[in-house]
Amino acid sequence: MIEVKNLHKSFGEAHILKGITTSFEKGKTNLIIGQSGSGKTVFLKCLLGLFDYEEGSIAYEGKIFSKLSPDEKRNLRAEIGMVFQGSALFDSMTIAENVMFPLRMFTKQSKSEMQDRVDFVLKRVNLDDAHNKMPSEASGGMQKRVAIARAIVNNPKYLFCDEPNSGLDPKTAIVIDNLIQEITDEYNITTVINSHDMNSVMEIGEKIVFLKNGLKEWEGSKDTIFKTDNEAVTNFVYSSELFKKVRKMYLEENS
Repeated sequence: MIEVKNLHKSFGEAHILKGITTSFEKGKTNLIIGQSGSGKTVFLKCLLGLFDYEEGSIAYEGKIFSKLSPDEKRNLRAEIGMVFQGSALFDSMTIAENVMFPLRMFTKQSKSEMQDRVDFVLKRVNLDDAHNKMPSEASGGMQKRVAIARAIVNNPKYLFCDEPNSGLDPKTAIVIDNLIQEITDEYNITTVINSHDMNSVMEIGEKIVFLKNGLKEWEGSKDTIFKTDNEAVTNFVYSSELFKKVRKMYLEENS
């Protein structure tokens, strides 16, 4: 579990995060949602330790990140997998070399041990025959699956995804959502996803944190989000006619 208490983050005069308190549960897909400028990207970077913050705390399994020694922080980072918005694959490396990169950085495994692990995770994301391809030869959906394979190759306790469906067609986005959900369940990972994709919210949002203007405006699940009368949430989530109809049907069926 990741616990956040009274988190504040500013850049000069701009107060971006204004006292956020929440938690992200183990074995669940936790989504951070909100409009552009709501603070969700800054929040994610604080969780990852990429940004310092002026006030509050972030604790991983009860250990406050800011109080960890450099070695302890390095050990924690080895337990974190990250799927970047643009996949962030190394163009000069094959797909297998990209996936192996975290093993080379954080482990002392032999070449054969690393190769076995790479084979396993590429098979897990249905890319058995992609080892020798270059990223430029892979479609957007394939690149996201490679990014997921690289993120889980170290058996992480925590998986962070920044807009994993960005740039994907709806069908491929569903495949990626399902893959993230399956991996979260299989490995009992604490998964945190930064997203603006409402399909993801409705499909895999076991815990949802909605930010507005740097504040936690609402939190709940994909089920309770249908029932909320929080105007900021309903305006954001049900901005399209489709989701308005889905909500109406849900409320009628459960009334």
